[in-house]
Amino acid sequence: MNNFNNQKNFKNIKLEKQMYSVAGKSFSEILESLDPSFEYKDSSYKDLDAYERQLKRYDIKISGPKCDTVEKFFISSESAPLFPEYVLRAVKTGVNSDNILNNIIATKTYVSSLDYRTISCDPSVSSKELKSIAEGSTIPSTTISLKNNLVKLVKSGRLLVSSYEALRSQKLDVFTVALKQIGSYISTSELAHAIDILINGDGNNNDSQIISVSKKSKPEHAPLAYSDLIKLWSAFSDDFEMNTLLVSPKTMTYLLNIEEFKNPATGLNFQKTGKLSTPLGANLYKSSVVPDDMIIALDKNFALEMVRYGDVCVEYDKLIDRQLERAAITSISGFSKICPKAVKILKLTQ
Repeated sequence: MNNFNNQKNFKNIKLEKQMYSVAGKSFSEILESLDPSFEYKDSSYKDLDAYERQLKRYDIKISGPKCDTVEKFFISSESAPLFPEYVLRAVKTGVNSDNILNNIIATKTYVSSLDYRTISCDPSVSSKELKSIAEGSTIPSTTISLKNNLVKLVKSGRLLVSSYEALRSQKLDVFTVALKQIGSYISTSELAHAIDILINGDGNNNDSQIISVSKKSKPEHAPLAYSDLIKLWSAFSDDFEMNTLLVSPKTMTYLLNIEEFKNPATGLNFQKTGKLSTPLGANLYKSSVVPDDMIIALDKNFALEMVRYGDVCVEYDKLIDRQLERAAITSISGFSKICPKAVKILKLTQ
């Protein structure tokens, strides 16, 4: 289906299942092309996008004290195509609510093919030096090359297992919470994949440098010392800075027992913002997908590229037809190291 009935008035747009199967365009983008938001800049709808105007058209309230039930989407066959987009937006809110992943990637690349080969940029010491260039001499170069192996893309997702009868009377704001949790699971799965790439590399012989620190002669509850963090920090060359640390909950307790972390300024910042920073200025993130007895240090501006194939995907046909028994919600993504030397690993050993 190549064309839709293009009407400027959003109340005249005919919603169809086929809107989800247009190559290269999402349902929201199709609606925006039929009903551009800029045309409402001087109206009461100026703060709504094209999809939200359709919710307004069918009087579907997805939040607030007068929130509708799931059944409201299906009172009319014309409004049923709005349901998959609602599910997608709720899931994406859950994906984006976990900001650890967003805070460790240098760039995000969207691809239209499962075969993607990225670049490597890791110049030698001599090529990075800012030398004076004599007349007629060779200019030092930095080589940017394609990697030998493709980026490994992995599918993450969950099945929405329920019957329409079980959900029809459920309030949409409560159902949104359940969908956000699915999104959070997808985000955690992607973070676990990113952590594995940071530690072990992306298959192009670029695993991270390991800095071993012994637990011996240290208290059992505090096997880390501030001098160990200094050792990790000093492992970074002048080209990169240690601005991000990733640890497990167990390793986080070790860090919090270091005397320097008990500085009043550090504590006040944590109480005020809920975010921890280290005495060395690096942002600190805790996740159960990080191995115990390990600190992953990186320069987030140069370390990691996220590659995403398409967007979060929902089985729109099942959702529109109310066949919710096993509707899949998935995301396909992968990660690649851009500058391998922008990542260092501190590992506690016996």
